[in-house]
Amino acid sequence: MGNKLSPVYTLKNECHDCYKCVRECYVKSIQIKDGSASVIADRCIACGHCVTACPSNAKRIRYDVDKVKALLATDKKVIVSLAPSWISIFDYTKPQIITLLKTLGFHGVSETALGAQEVSIEAAKMLKQADKGLFISSACPVVVDYIRLYKPEFAKYITPIASPALTHAKMLKEHYGDDIAVVFIGPCIAKKNESDRHHDLIDYALTFDELNYWVKESYIDLSKLEISPDEDFIPQRANEGSLYPILGGMNETLKYSGIEEDVQLVDICTLHSLDKALNGLKPEKLEEKIFVEALGCDGGCINGPGVSLCKSTLLKTSNVLNNFEKRDEIPQEPSTVVKMEYTVESKEKQEFPLEMIMKTMERIGKHNEEDELNCGGCGFQTCRELAQAILTGEAEPSMCVSYMRKIALRKAAAMLRCMPSAMVMIDNKNQILESNNAFMKMFCGDMYEIFSERPEGVNGADIDRIIPFADLLKTALKTGKDIHKEHYICGNKLYDINVFIIEENEIVGAIITDVTQSELNREKIAERAKEVISKNIAKVQEIAILLGEHMVETELLLSTIADDYTTDENKPEGS
Repeated sequence: MGNKLSPVYTLKNECHDCYKCVRECYVKSIQIKDGSASVIADRCIACGHCVTACPSNAKRIRYDVDKVKALLATDKKVIVSLAPSWISIFDYTKPQIITLLKTLGFHGVSETALGAQEVSIEAAKMLKQADKGLFISSACPVVVDYIRLYKPEFAKYITPIASPALTHAKMLKEHYGDDIAVVFIGPCIAKKNESDRHHDLIDYALTFDELNYWVKESYIDLSKLEISPDEDFIPQRANEGSLYPILGGMNETLKYSGIEEDVQLVDICTLHSLDKALNGLKPEKLEEKIFVEALGCDGGCINGPGVSLCKSTLLKTSNVLNNFEKRDEIPQEPSTVVKMEYTVESKEKQEFPLEMIMKTMERIGKHNEEDELNCGGCGFQTCRELAQAILTGEAEPSMCVSYMRKIALRKAAAMLRCMPSAMVMIDNKNQILESNNAFMKMFCGDMYEIFSERPEGVNGADIDRIIPFADLLKTALKTGKDIHKEHYICGNKLYDINVFIIEENEIVGAIITDVTQSELNREKIAERAKEVISKNIAKVQEIAILLGEHMVETELLLSTIADDYTTDENKPEGS
């Protein structure tokens, strides 16, 4: 079933050798064992790419609704920290979403954007006090974990402030008391990691998909709910923090907070773009102040993996912008700050000697540089990356498509060569795709020696030029039905012919067996049997005749003896 304690796990029975999750996982935190892919929990950054990419729905997000239900059953006041991207995902009005969540049992609903505003104020304050250097936003947990685990040299440049969600949870506890519970609901899977690590602030994190499922499971009909137009977020509505879920939203809030032109504000989304931005960078040599708003999802949080609804990114961005109201005055000091140091947990790849890598390469049929196709079919960028993953136990040789294809072809070729019957495959252009040596021997006649010396044999030739019964194969191609002909007469030959569909209307194959000699042998045996039977019958008849004659002679002899005996008894005495 996979590790359900992690935000992302695998349903093993649904996972089918496609390796798409390996291709999509930017940090390769996937292990392949027995053809099934599982998530390596301590290396996963919960970006959700594998979840959205999996064609068989085998990658799953941990379902935490039941835990939240149990929390709601306690005496605690449970408040929702609702991600500002809700307005881009749902077609609900503000009173409707609040009423819906209260119907599920929550005490109240607050906007995570309130915490975002405090984060922006604190970040702006830090930037104003700095002389120069690199600053990377801490808002996105995917980016933060990626840097901590895979770019540890840049971890010290992450702003030492907790994310908007954690900051918001702290605000709520300061306002309503430490005994309340906070449940985050948004588009992000990685927020489950934040919740797991900071259970003192956020009790549980749900995705929007989990919320949708919960509503359906509860059979709640929004149209039948009594909705008050006065329903509002607590303790108050958010303003510029509502821009956070779109690309460049945080940087926009920094401008509202009075960031001067001496700070360069850069927007980056996706780990690939972040990687390119940081590669080769020496932050200590920077003479400028550069703040990087880095988001893991393409287009921002509005395109998070915890949302399965398909909507235009442009429309979602527009909805966020329409929901934004700027404050007349933004404080210079934050009301709540959660300081956070981001510790390094480097997951650097294990290095292996070149000799070990080359030996592993040979296991997957890569004996020289020309064999290294680097096709990416296995999910890794290069054949050498696959070899390293095999050495660490995270991959299997069978993941190499070209290697497995070569093995399959070799096995098929060996089977074809060893077949005593002739085999041929043709395409819809009536050209031979594949054939074996027995086929060439049977039908090429004097040309056999020439064709047998060619690597491709008769492959590529028109079937009409090789066999006299090509119409059988053409008929099968046309009708899509298998054909069997037993003792098919062709000249002075007899063939058993089995024509079978390989790919309908595209490829057919035929197995042909020459049964001429076996039939002749059968006829000879039958003739000899007839001769023996005839002789036996003649002999029996001769014996019968002889026995008949002997019986007649015996009967006459016995009759004579009997007559003589009778005559002797009837004579008078003394005569």
